[in-house]
Amino acid sequence: MIPVAKPIIGEDEKKAVATVLDSGMIASGEVVRTFEQEYAAHFGIEHCIATNSGTTALEIGLRALGIGIGDKVLTTPFSVIASTNSILYTGATPVFADIDPETFNISPEAVEKALQRDPEIKALLVVHLFGQACNMERIMPLVEKYRLLLIEDCAQAHAALWDGKPVGTFGDVGCFSFYPTKNMTTGEGGAIITRDAAVAERCRLLINHGMKVRYYHDLVGYNARMTNIAAAIGRCQLQKLMGRNRQRSENAAYLSSRIVNELVRKPVVHPRASHVFHQYTIRVLNGRRTEFLKQLEEYGIGYGVFYPVSIPEQHCYDAFHFEKAFPVTDQIKQEVVSLPVHPALKQSDLDQIAEAVNSFV
Repeated sequence: MIPVAKPIIGEDEKKAVATVLDSGMIASGEVVRTFEQEYAAHFGIEHCIATNSGTTALEIGLRALGIGIGDKVLTTPFSVIASTNSILYTGATPVFADIDPETFNISPEAVEKALQRDPEIKALLVVHLFGQACNMERIMPLVEKYRLLLIEDCAQAHAALWDGKPVGTFGDVGCFSFYPTKNMTTGEGGAIITRDAAVAERCRLLINHGMKVRYYHDLVGYNARMTNIAAAIGRCQLQKLMGRNRQRSENAAYLSSRIVNELVRKPVVHPRASHVFHQYTIRVLNGRRTEFLKQLEEYGIGYGVFYPVSIPEQHCYDAFHFEKAFPVTDQIKQEVVSLPVHPALKQSDLDQIAEAVNSFV
C-alpha cells in the first residue's frame, strides 16, 4: 500500500532527541527557545511562540488578540474542525463564509458578503488549505476596510507563499501545526508567529499558566508549552523543510503532467501562489467518488477524503444551530480525494498513482 502520508524521521532527529534525553532537560527550555528563534528567522518575523499543538496555537493566538465572549469570528466551513473549535474555546462565535471552487480556500467574495450582512464581525480566521495560500490580494483590503483582526491558520501550508510573501506574516498572528502528517513535524506541536511584541508577550504568558516569574501568575493561562524533545525534532525538520516542499511540488507537477481523465479535475494552483502541496487534492466528478476510491484500493493506493462533512454540519455543533447551506462547500465535499504526494514517494509510486487515476472509467 502506498500511504497517503509518511513522516520522515532521520538519524539526525534521533540523535537530537537522544542529546536532549541525555541532558535531563526534557521539558520546555533552551532547545525550545532556539527553535523559536530559528522558526521566526525562517519567516523573517520578530516573534515565535512554540506550543504543544496547532489547535492550542490557534486558541492562544485568538486569546492574545483579545478575542472572547461576545465576539464574532468569520472563518471557513471547509477545514479540520480545530479551526472552529479554537474560536469556540475562547467563548467567541464562529460565522462561516463559503469557499472558492478551485482552490478550496475561503472565498473573498463570500467574506465580503458576510461582512456586509454582519457588521459585528470582529476577526477573520483564514485557513491556507492543502498547502495553497488564500487570495491575500483580495482579503487584505477587506481586513483593512472592515478593521478586522486577522488570524492565519497555516497548519497545512508551512512556507507557502502569496506573491513571494510567506503565509502567516500577513495577519496579526500566524498559527502552525507540527502534527506528524504535516510538511514538517515535531511529533505533536504548534507555533504562533507575530510582529507584535505585546501579542507575543501575552502568548508566552498564556502558554505558561500566566506566569512570567516562577509562581507569580499575572493571568489565568494554560500549560501549552512545547517540550525540548519536540523542539529538537523541529530544529532538524526545519532545516529540511524547503527541500521537502520542493519534492512535494515536483511530485505534484509530475502527477498533473501524467493524469489525463475527464472524470478527474486536477489541483488548480493560483499563478500568484507558491503551493507546498500538503495534499494533492483532486475532484472526482459526476458522483463517481465512491467507485473511484474502490479503484484506488484495488491498486494499493492510500488516500484521504478531506473533508466529507462541513464544519457547521458536525453533530457536536447541533446545539449551536449554525447555518449549514454553503453551495460550493456542499459540492466540493462530495468530490474531493487527496492522493499521495509526500517526499517519500518513489518514481514507481507516482507512476502507479497516475495509472490508477487514468484507468478509472
